Amino acid sequence: MTIDTLRQVPLFESLDNEAAAEVCKLLENLDCKAETFLFHAGDVGDAMYLIERGKVRICVQATDGRQVTLTELHRGDFFGEMALLDDGQRRSADAVVAENARLAVLSREHFLAFMRTNPNVALEMLTALANRLRRTDELLRHSATRNVNVEEAAHLTFADRAADIIAEFGGSWKFIIFEIGLFLLWVLLNTWLLADKVFDPYPYVFLNLVLGIICGLQAPIIMMSQNRQSHKDRLRADLDYQVNLKNELALQAILERLKTLERDCLQVASRKQRE
Repeated sequence: MTIDTLRQVPLFESLDNEAAAEVCKLLENLDCKAETFLFHAGDVGDAMYLIERGKVRICVQATDGRQVTLTELHRGDFFGEMALLDDGQRRSADAVVAENARLAVLSREHFLAFMRTNPNVALEMLTALANRLRRTDELLRHSATRNVNVEEAAHLTFADRAADIIAEFGGSWKFIIFEIGLFLLWVLLNTWLLADKVFDPYPYVFLNLVLGIICGLQAPIIMMSQNRQSHKDRLRADLDYQVNLKNELALQAILERLKTLERDCLQVASRKQRE
């Protein structure tokens, strides 16, 4: 990798020629074919990667077995840096080559040695980590919002769907208009149209019985629909909790890495003062 190509990577764009040349000497080239896995989630990380050409997808496995793409990286991007900040840190996602790519590999040992003499690189890496955490947060929230409806709909029975339709109709103006029309028609039939053969004379006892049956059946059906809505709200709250928990764990990991970077920067500053 040349100095000009290296400066296209945001992490190293602020380096002077001498520092950039030093980084180029530490890099090892790696040619990869499409659909090749560079590493899997859970692998021990000991290097970061810079993309000289090609594309790389960063993916995770969802709880339902789907593969979720967190981001797709192109020329000038870098990845795998999280494993460099803590010795023996496991990879948090899969890295798959989307198309034939040429990568530059920087080992943890070389990276830490270079970072101690160039604190600006540490600041750029923290900015990149924060931006990626923000994008992952939005992706997780969107995924949870979609999955709560899919998961809830997958468990619906015919009775559940019928209860929802009846409850929706029973709480609408259509039902009110239907009942008013039924009352007027019933009274009209038993007062004038069927004066000689009235089947429910005033005070319309049979009509009261019909209305009582409708109310008696409608109330538990509406309660069934409301109970399902409560279950859906609990499911949504549970998914939101999982998202927040993942974010909290990610923030804790970033704070630990911040402490490591702060300690290294303080060591560099104290060394320079002694010199």
